[in-house]
Amino acid sequence: MIPAQELVERGIAAADALGADGCIVLVEEASHVDVRYALNTTTTNGEQRGRSVSVIALNGKSFGSARRTGEVGAGGVAEMAAAALADAQAAPPATDAFPLVLPSETRPADGRDFGLDPVSTDSAALEVVLSALSGAFARARARDAVLAGFAEQDIVTLYLGSSTGVRLSHIQPTGAVSLVGRTADGTGSAWVGEPTIAPSLERMEQEVWRRLDWATTQVALEPGRYEVIMPPSAVSDMMGVLAFDAFGGQDAEDGRTVFSREGGGTRVGETITTLPFTLSSDPFEERIACTPFVATSASGSETSVFDNGLPSERTDWLHDGVLARLRYHRAGAARSGVAMAPYIDNLILRCGDGGGDGGSGGGSVDDMVARTERGLLLTCLWYIREVDPATLLCTGLTRDGVYVVENGAVVGAANNFRFNESPVDLLRRATEVGTPVRALGRELGEYLNRTIMPPLRIPDFNMSSVSQAS
Repeated sequence: MIPAQELVERGIAAADALGADGCIVLVEEASHVDVRYALNTTTTNGEQRGRSVSVIALNGKSFGSARRTGEVGAGGVAEMAAAALADAQAAPPATDAFPLVLPSETRPADGRDFGLDPVSTDSAALEVVLSALSGAFARARARDAVLAGFAEQDIVTLYLGSSTGVRLSHIQPTGAVSLVGRTADGTGSAWVGEPTIAPSLERMEQEVWRRLDWATTQVALEPGRYEVIMPPSAVSDMMGVLAFDAFGGQDAEDGRTVFSREGGGTRVGETITTLPFTLSSDPFEERIACTPFVATSASGSETSVFDNGLPSERTDWLHDGVLARLRYHRAGAARSGVAMAPYIDNLILRCGDGGGDGGSGGGSVDDMVARTERGLLLTCLWYIREVDPATLLCTGLTRDGVYVVENGAVVGAANNFRFNESPVDLLRRATEVGTPVRALGRELGEYLNRTIMPPLRIPDFNMSSVSQAS
């Protein structure tokens, strides 16, 4: 198979020979390994290797693209360049057209990085999980319970080159392990998840048993507003909705998001919450580092193929409770007179100086439970869907464990609910913030694996109806 670097060079050369005004080639070498388990036994496992190639060709201010997966040879990438150029010649001028990034505009790096071989994973990466599961399955059978879940690791090696001379690469590992426990009669269930391929499975298992023990006492509750403790996993899901659906600058200017200003413009500069929350993304954040430059095969309202290779840096979307930035590609930022801000594949929520709790309690979920007179502990959320873009109101379900807290202790498990809440309002109404930790959302963890989130106390979380989900 032709090395990825050679495909990049051949694609750029083919586009140039055809008369393209510029070209970008992205090659991703992906390696994946996973194992599924259910009913106290492993069920399936697999390994995959794959390559995807994208060629973007420019014709004046228009662009076209071609993408293939699988084996792509020298002839194949030349065909892609021709198809991309033909697409560009038939396209209208792009609204995001901008000069391609120059090598001098990229973050300084050792040029030899582009020559690195792709990194892969294999089944050995799963040994730490598989070796721990056999004992966990035996203990589940002894408890008349069943365990299920999924463990996976991806490693993607990205190569990016352009006709201006930009040559960049990046290796991105992503791992996750989940564990679901359920009582044999189905009355109790619990989920825990960790965003790593090598978690402490013993700690995950003990947390599942603890929650199933809580569920031996069932408490029927009516819909209503409840004081709620949201653990970092649930906060990650709601902040992910905020990041994915509300940070587009052009969308806000067009009046389509919660950050649209009445009468036109955006709410940048407005105080969103009185607590000093800072919601940020940083490609160099310890433990959740991600691709530190723009790499995209498609354009959108806030993302542009013309920006490929542009470095990204720490960006505060909210800073001390104030809306600080929205996402823009360079062309959109230039039109709006603001700073360009690309998508960055991680998310961090902190409160107060140094990322602490802002003087509002702090500590772990258990610490917050111990300070609760009466409330609910939501362990995970599910099927979250946006209802009203103007307020970012979402609806969703609780799942695998809603626990009743009285006088500082969990006293039982409640039924599940459908909820209606906005992540913006949750930040505005939070009355206590715990210590931020690495977290994996149940709903959005597949798409946003790299988050650091605190637990939150919400005094009046809206449980709109009882749900039969389990």
